[in-house]
Amino acid sequence: MEILVASAIGILTAGGLYLVMRLRTFPVILGVSLLTYAVNVFLFASGRLTIGAPPILTDATTYTDPLPQALVLTAIVISFGMTAVVVMIALGAYLGTDDDHIDDAPGRGEDVV
Repeated sequence: MEILVASAIGILTAGGLYLVMRLRTFPVILGVSLLTYAVNVFLFASGRLTIGAPPILTDATTYTDPLPQALVLTAIVISFGMTAVVVMIALGAYLGTDDDHIDDAPGRGEDVV
């Protein structure tokens, strides 16, 4: 089970990094989302992978740590809000320039002083 979760985290991270390095806004947004999912799965897995155990700290013999679950729920809400903000900023930039190309290099028809 742990090797499957570790592989999923690695694949999500690799895919996210690949998409973040693209030069278009939509793949960058998808890459940041994939990186967010990878971090969420990592946080969730840090609370020990226990199947069928309650997330409470009582006299139970097996339990799951509730703190990573709370962190992941909070991270999901924050990442959804930030993704919405970034999509709106990217949409505004696209509508303002008619191009979704991400490039820090000067040129492309602009005079640099």
